[in-house]
Amino acid sequence: MLLRARPSEERDAAIRRVVRRIPRGKVATYGQVAAAAGYPLYHRQVVQVLRKAGDALPWQRVVGAGGAIRLKREMALEQRLRLEAEGVRFRGSRVDLAGQQHAFRMWEFED
Repeated sequence: MLLRARPSEERDAAIRRVVRRIPRGKVATYGQVAAAAGYPLYHRQVVQVLRKAGDALPWQRVVGAGGAIRLKREMALEQRLRLEAEGVRFRGSRVDLAGQQHAFRMWEFED
């Protein structure tokens, strides 16, 4: 049985900060974003934060494990087109993570 994460503005704000730090032309996985935000088991919450934020965040830069686009139909196509416009390369249906995956440096998060 999956338990829903309790609402936490602090956690959601941390996730938003991390997503904003993914540079143009790079991607990060949902799990990477959650871990960089300090909540390594909350990859599903990353999805919820992105869904709520809409275009206020660069949502297209967050992909599934292995570079998979996890969205469906039109949204999947829109994500791919946005990423390609930023210079992100694909291998088949997945982002080529070898040169496209952002490496978070934790010292950059200190305000």
